This record gives sequence, C-alpha cells and structure tokens, in this order.
Amino acid sequence: MIEGLPPGGRGSLWIGGAAVPPDGGRYAPVIDPSTGATLAEAPVASAAQARAAVDAAAEREEAWGTVPGHVRARILRAAAGRLHSDRETMARLIASEVGKPIVDARLEVDRAVGVFELAADEIRHLGGESYPADAYERPPGNEHRFLFSVREPIGVVVAIGPFNFPLNLLSHKIAPALAVGDPVVAKPTSAAPFTALRLAEHLAGAGLPAGVLNVVVGPGSSVGDTLVEHPRTRLVTFTGSTAVGKAIAARAAARAKRVILEMGGLDPFVVLADAPMEATVAAAARGVFGYAGQVCTASKRFLVQEPVAEEFARRLADRARALRIGPALEEGTEVGPVIDVAALDRLDHLVGEARQRSARLLAGGERRTIGHGTFYAPTVLDAVPEEAELLHEEPFGPVAPIVRFSDLDSAVRIANATDYGLQAAVYTRDIARGFSLARRIRAGGVHLNDPTNLRWDALPFGGVRDSGLGREGLRYAMEEMTELKLISVNYAAADG
Repeated sequence: MIEGLPPGGRGSLWIGGAAVPPDGGRYAPVIDPSTGATLAEAPVASAAQARAAVDAAAEREEAWGTVPGHVRARILRAAAGRLHSDRETMARLIASEVGKPIVDARLEVDRAVGVFELAADEIRHLGGESYPADAYERPPGNEHRFLFSVREPIGVVVAIGPFNFPLNLLSHKIAPALAVGDPVVAKPTSAAPFTALRLAEHLAGAGLPAGVLNVVVGPGSSVGDTLVEHPRTRLVTFTGSTAVGKAIAARAAARAKRVILEMGGLDPFVVLADAPMEATVAAAARGVFGYAGQVCTASKRFLVQEPVAEEFARRLADRARALRIGPALEEGTEVGPVIDVAALDRLDHLVGEARQRSARLLAGGERRTIGHGTFYAPTVLDAVPEEAELLHEEPFGPVAPIVRFSDLDSAVRIANATDYGLQAAVYTRDIARGFSLARRIRAGGVHLNDPTNLRWDALPFGGVRDSGLGREGLRYAMEEMTELKLISVNYAAADG
C-alpha cells in the first residue's frame, strides 16, 4: 500500500474544507502504469458538487481577498514546509499514479516546494504604479491630482491540471492564485487525483481557511464544463491538450472570462554543423526521453544539419538503447511507462506511419513487456520525411524523429511548419547564428545550447499560436490573476 492513498481504497472530494463522498457513490479506478494494477478508486464528482465547490470558494472571495499579504505569505511558506517534510511520500505517490521515475518524482516535489516559496516572496513585489498626472493636459486640473494603480484579486480561479506533472503544474496555478487573494477550485487529472488531494490537506494544515481551496475530480464534459460556465468563476488556468484548451477558451470567452492556456507543442531541437556533439547528444537524450517524452516542452523534432546528421543519429540511437527501462518506483529506472494503453497505440501508429514513409528506424520502435505495465522503448528515427504525421502531431512519448536540413533558411522553415510554438532549442558554437535563429523561430521560448525542456519557475512561460495563451511563471501568473484598478486623488478639492 502506497502511503498517501485513501484508507479503505476510496477517496473523497475536498469541498468547503471537508472531505466529501461523491454523489451516487461514483468512483473510478486509478491505474499504476508501471504495473497495470489499481491503486485505489477516485471519487467522481457530480455537476452539482462542482457547483457546490465554486459556491464554497465564492463565499470566501471577499474575506480571503482582504487577508493581509504577509498572512497569505506565511500560509504559503508553511505549505512549502509541509511539502518538503512529506517529500518521499509525495514522490512515491506521483511515481505510482503517473509512472514518473522516482528520481524525477522527487525533483517534482522539490520544484513544487519552490513554487510556493516563490509565490510567497512575490507578494511583496506585486503592485501597481504611480503616474505623473501633470504630464497630461486633459482633463483639466491634473496639477492637483495624484494617480496610481493597484492590483486586486480577480475572483474565483478554476485550476485544471495535467497528468504529467500532477503536483508541480497544479502548484503553478494554485500558489499564485492564493498569493494574490483568489480562492480556487482545482480539477486535477483523473489519472492522479490523490496527489492533488494530499496537496489540499497540506494547505489546510498550513492554515488555509476552509473553502479557499476546493478539489473536485471528474470528466471535463460534466465537472470541467460546470466550473468554466459557473457565473462566479472569473479565470480558468489550464494545462493540457490543444483541443481541450480551445474548447475551454470558447466557453470562457462566451462568458467574458479570462484564461491562461498552456497547451501542446512540437518543440524543435536544431543542431547546426558546428554544434559541440557530445553535449548536444546528451541534451537531446534528456530532452526527448526524460519522463518517457511525456512533457509539453520535450524535444519532439530534431532538425540536424546534413554534415553532422549521420553522427548525431548514431550517437543518439546508442544512448537510447543504453537507457534503463523499468517500473517508476525502482531507483535505477531512467525511462518509465507511458500513461496508458491508448498512448502506446498512438506511438505505434505514429512510428509505423513514419517508417512507411521511408524513415529509418535506428533504435526502439516497439512496446516493451515488463509485467503488465505500459512501456515503450526509447526510439530514434532518422531521415523522417517532412510529411510524416510524427512531425505534425504531438507524440507525447519517447520518440526522436530526425529531419535533415541544408541551410539556416531550411531550418527555420521546418521549425515553423506547425501550428504550435511552445519552446525550441538551438545548438551551435556560433552564438551570432544562434541568436539569428532564436529571433526567427516562432516560440514562447528559445534556448541556445540548452534543451527545450528548461523552465524557470519565476520567469514567464507559455507558448504562441496553438501552444498557449497568457503566461505562467509566478509574477506573470499573478498579474494575469488580478485586475488592475486606477485610482485618482484630487487633493485640491480636499483643501477646499
């Protein structure tokens, strides 16, 4: 039995500061992708319970929004401390729910601890600004006015998280919202609800008032839509697929609600002929095979200049074959399972279709049988034609398609030949050429001589086009989650 799972094998929702059973006794199994075994049963909320969660948050909106910032900061720091103390249990829970190798799961907990600490720190810096009223001719009398802006909580925030970072990415939504005074209703992925519910317990233990954070679990078609459409929710922050994100955006826009969307990506990893090969291949392997490629910022297309393409492909294939595949809770595992059988089916199709179009398989390309887990071998495909589906649909698996190019214009054309634009990487010794490519590649972030899957928790993060809308990163998310209000003071009238 994994610590952190519900006693008796059935979990509860978290509404109004209390554990609540699901209406009608509806539960769904949570499967360990490493073993295929059922870990426990997650509660499935009804639409009525989703509305109740919003109502509970809305009841606390004014009170939580007026809690002094230093008090909110103290609660967030206490939550960070509790997560740090619970690091191993949280990590093992993540590894079991989503198949993340235990070493990486521990790092995810560490990142979440830092997110709550950073959110607490940013409370001191988030504010408006003053304006020189006398610099404006109109309206008359500006020489006797003082103008300034303040940031106020936007209201109830809906936080919808993905399976691949069930703690850290949900923390990136919950922590900034709480920091600015917004109450939250969180809908974690149904694949990993118990990680989110344990986080809620830690926040309650840290002193968060009842109702400020609520957690409901269930399908987007009922629970998610209810949260987005409820008249008291004001902002939806979502990480997940582009199709779902667009549907959320449409529903939110119809109700004049703000959204922060972090969606899919087909992040290009560009290798120029003068790239430092050893460092480049090592970064490429981390970028594509880390957490079995199930990362929105994973390197998903390798654009390699012709003179070094053969060497790069051979070295990356050697690394792929050397990686240790195994269950997430085994300490030596480097590549764990993908999330479910549907993910395996998708990888089979994309790899098979690329091979039918003449791509050369250098490593992997098959499922691995390890008990009843859902494992896919780290895969390298060379000379993948530009028409292959693998270059246009996000694989979300440990697959490295290599596309060869001749000149920089070709590299830019191929890099931008998708509707996505999350992150990109360029490896070269010529920094001037690297900067040139960074300016021309359409993406929310470009890293020179670093892999695509870098993220600084305090800095702006997000994509362009179908990869996202708005920005995360603590201060930037906090700005999105507040309303800017202008206040003017006519001190001449006060004197009169």
